[in-house]
Amino acid sequence: MYLRVELSWNVVVSAEQLHGEGLLLQRAIILQLMEDFSNRKANSDYGYFVAPTALERIGDGKVRQDSGDVLFPVVFKCISFKPFKGEILCGVVNKIMKQGVFLSCGPIEKVFLAAIKMGDYHHFPGENPVFQNDKDSKIEKDVQVRFKVLGTKWIETDREFQILGSLEGDYLGPIYKGEI
Repeated sequence: MYLRVELSWNVVVSAEQLHGEGLLLQRAIILQLMEDFSNRKANSDYGYFVAPTALERIGDGKVRQDSGDVLFPVVFKCISFKPFKGEILCGVVNKIMKQGVFLSCGPIEKVFLAAIKMGDYHHFPGENPVFQNDKDSKIEKDVQVRFKVLGTKWIETDREFQILGSLEGDYLGPIYKGEI
C-alpha cells in the first residue's frame, strides 16, 4: 500500500556546498536530502521510500566542530510503499522451483509463493519449468501474477521486506493482457 508520511531527518551539508544564503543554501539542503533519501531505501515502519513530495521546514543549522559541516533538521513529506497482510499485489516471476515461485513486486525483490498455497497449480519440471492448472493457465518466468499477501518480514541487515504470498482466492494467478 502507498502511504503519505511526514518524516524528520537531519541533513548534513558539507562546508564546500555552503556558498551563500537563501535559495542557494536551500538548494544545497534539498540536494543533500534527495541523496540521503535515495540511500536509505526503506525502514520497517513506513516501507520503501518512493518519492519526497514536499519540504515542510528547515531548522536552524548547527556547525559540527570537527568537520565544519552544518547539520540541518528537516521536516518533509514523502510517498512510501509498504506491503500489508491481506493486500492484493502484482509481481513478475523471477524463478520457478518445485517448492514454489519467486516474484519481484515493485521494489520488493523477495516474494515467495509456496506450491501448497497455489491452489490447483501443479509443477511441471524441465528446461523451462512451469506451474500449470487444469484450465491450461500457466505460471512461467517473466509472467505477471496477482497474489494475496499472507505475511511480511522486515530484514534489518538488508533493509528490505520479504513477502509470503498465496494464489488461494478469487481472481488471483497469472494476468494476461487486458486483465489488469
